[in-house]
Amino acid sequence: MREDPGATRTFYAAHSARYAADTGDSAPSQQLTAFMAALSAGALVLELGCGSGRDSAILLSQGFAVTPTDGTPEMAAEAARRLGIPVSILPFSEIAAISAYDAVWANACLLHVPRADLPGVLQAVCRAVRPDGLFYASYKAGEAEGFDALGRYYNYLDEDGLRKAYGEGWSSITIEATDGSGYDRIPTRWLHVTARRAA
Repeated sequence: MREDPGATRTFYAAHSARYAADTGDSAPSQQLTAFMAALSAGALVLELGCGSGRDSAILLSQGFAVTPTDGTPEMAAEAARRLGIPVSILPFSEIAAISAYDAVWANACLLHVPRADLPGVLQAVCRAVRPDGLFYASYKAGEAEGFDALGRYYNYLDEDGLRKAYGEGWSSITIEATDGSGYDRIPTRWLHVTARRAA
């Protein structure tokens, strides 16, 4: 019997304080630095799955107008405490904005979306950014969806699978592969996807 992907949200709810403490402090990643460099001053950015609020804090410190969100209420509360601003509870399935943001930042969060649901979520993100808007997301590479040792679901897609999932509506999709690790400290092949909505 397959585990319920809802177990992922249960994990983050149960471990929100520890997760926030363990992931709350680090220098901006190479990907976040490049993302910020591609934005206009004061750009309006939606962060999906903000977790501890670390990346939103960096974006805010650089003068961007950030809307931080997370799908787990307990994680949203942790981020709000860190940032000192409200953090909305926004499950990926409820993204409904239309041409509202200059960019969307989704670091290591959409990798938890079930494969069957990912194309719909990505199309919702496409609608949420303005024409020529920027979108970054990162995924753990793999061949078959499954769960890690912590009980978290991952869609584990390869480059071809990701391009198919993104579908239409984008003027460009760039995928960069890097080696690293994650919260579980297990060696991981990461796929970093940067896309722009068609103008």
